[in-house]
Amino acid sequence: MYAQVTTARLPQETRNKLIALARIKGKTKSDIIKASVDMYYAQEEREICSFAVGERYFGRYGSGESDRATTYKERLKGKLRQKLAPGGDS
Repeated sequence: MYAQVTTARLPQETRNKLIALARIKGKTKSDIIKASVDMYYAQEEREICSFAVGERYFGRYGSGESDRATTYKERLKGKLRQKLAPGGDS
């Protein structure tokens, strides 16, 4: 397989990190960049796959209460009051 040349503009700080990492690891800058892209791709692929696995279920089983995300604190306080009230669940 023939290698393709790709140019990337890096901020000086990022370039310095790349150079330092290459020296520490005893690898070329290209090796570090290739490994970084491979790791980033694998991470994104896992996230995409995780979403795809559950996608058909998202939004399918709702509570029927459209304000649950905004009223959770009040509901939680109510449950705590019931629990702490005399004769409440302990």
